[in-house]
Amino acid sequence: MSKHIPGLDTLDYDFAGACPAGTFAPVLVGVVGSGNLEVLLEPLPGDRCSFHIETSARGFGAIWEAVVRDFHQRHQLAGVRVSINDMGATPAVVSLRLDQAAQGLRP
Repeated sequence: MSKHIPGLDTLDYDFAGACPAGTFAPVLVGVVGSGNLEVLLEPLPGDRCSFHIETSARGFGAIWEAVVRDFHQRHQLAGVRVSINDMGATPAVVSLRLDQAAQGLRP
């Protein structure tokens, strides 16, 4: 994942999880590019699921919160840090990439 670039909106969300992910190697899906994003899942100590988002689409915090809240309600992951680098992906693409990443946690 890339470092913070000035001009990007940075958003953080944190949820209590109910389904521990256990030990896993980091999972990376997607490619940052025009209209796309990358999602990285990493182990996080404890029972939280945290989201860190860097996006070129400024001012869409409420939409981002709705998308990550929906993902968390469906998966209830615990012990996972989700990092997202976005270059203007639509909410549907964000949801798709998050679900693809979550599939990478299954044995």
